[in-house]
Amino acid sequence: MAAKKRGAFSRRDFIKVAGAGALAAGVGPAIIIPGRSYAAKKTLKILQWVHFVPPYDKWFNETYIKEWGEKNDTEVKVDNVGITALNAQGAAEVAAQKGHDLFMFLWPSPTFEEQVIDHKEIYQECERKYGKPIDLAIKSTYNPKTKKYFGFSDSFVPDPVNYRQDLFAAVGMPKGPSTWDDVRVAGRKIKQQFGNPIGIGLSQEIDTGMAMRTIMYSWGSSVQDKDGNLVLNSKETLEAVKFVKALYEETMTPEVFAWDASSNNRGIVSGKLSVVLNAISTTRVAEKENPEISAKIQLTKALKGPVRAIGLEHVMDCYVIWKFAENKEGAKKFLVDYVGNFKKAFLASEFYNFPCFPKTVPDLKKIIAHDPRAHPPDKYKVLEDVLDWATNVGYPGYSTAAIDEIFATWVINNMFAKAASGAETPEAAISQAEAACKRIFAKWKEKGLI
Repeated sequence: MAAKKRGAFSRRDFIKVAGAGALAAGVGPAIIIPGRSYAAKKTLKILQWVHFVPPYDKWFNETYIKEWGEKNDTEVKVDNVGITALNAQGAAEVAAQKGHDLFMFLWPSPTFEEQVIDHKEIYQECERKYGKPIDLAIKSTYNPKTKKYFGFSDSFVPDPVNYRQDLFAAVGMPKGPSTWDDVRVAGRKIKQQFGNPIGIGLSQEIDTGMAMRTIMYSWGSSVQDKDGNLVLNSKETLEAVKFVKALYEETMTPEVFAWDASSNNRGIVSGKLSVVLNAISTTRVAEKENPEISAKIQLTKALKGPVRAIGLEHVMDCYVIWKFAENKEGAKKFLVDYVGNFKKAFLASEFYNFPCFPKTVPDLKKIIAHDPRAHPPDKYKVLEDVLDWATNVGYPGYSTAAIDEIFATWVINNMFAKAASGAETPEAAISQAEAACKRIFAKWKEKGLI
């Protein structure tokens, strides 16, 4: 990776991704849509991930940008990259001070704050046209210290619990789990009777990071408080870590220590696992590839712990416009127009992407209440109140640069994994994580970003 410029892309330094050659291979060919039959006056370059629901990319790349380009006399170029290439690609563009006009991350990117424009006016225009954004979007893209919007969120992805209804019914829980204790009790019985373990990662990958924070929040624990003060080392965190250790020992297998971000998805769709925390891309894959298992996998909302029932977004779409972008005004207009067309995006994503501006999909609850592709058709109705239980990385505060780096360097993942594996006592694992967090908080306070 190229040398840093004033430390502005530190998060991407911490993510271990493929080298430059692999990165180049991960960037797909640009999709070029001329805005008119004659040479367009303007160009807009967009980078997005390869969506987990392929019909979305087909709609966006082959239909939407063509229509938008024609209306705005703009040649739109789209690059799609794999999820693991996003970090390195963003760092490379910052290092070169050249790249795409519009860059989409799948998580808040406050460590890039000094390299991006203030996206405030985009939020203001969207609010004027489409109503207020959800709090989750603001908590994920606003820095209360600098008063700057370091990104713009058009959508988020719910992270429900995917469970095998047949297995839970066989151990006396036909409606599935509603608490974390349910998962532990039923999971132990299912593993003993049928050999199907619970599939919650304990490795250095994004799904583990989300799952461990979900458990922490349910126990009343968090990395920071609402004012951004470090509060990790607490009795609530200790109880959460002890619970995960017991959950691992009673219901899981050692393979979870080496999982990647798709291991849980593959495991439950293949019929091996009894429970995973994942987006509905899991059930969409099952509907297409394994209808028999699709009928057995059901969804439930966030599970209740000793303090509350709460979950995280699975991923958070966060667009940024670089300060060095060549077509900033075009990128701004594209985002405002895209939000106005979000119902089409919601449908193309097969309900994967939920709107950050709810009024753009006013009949969302009605749509998800009946889907002929689902088994049963009302499977996705459980997501109708997702905003009552989904929150952001950094809860109960904002997604700051320190929170970003803690997430990206897997501090919390490692804390839980060390304790669960027996490599450290729960107390020692928490103490080590706290020390790492203190160093990270001090670093970003010195930079003036928290």
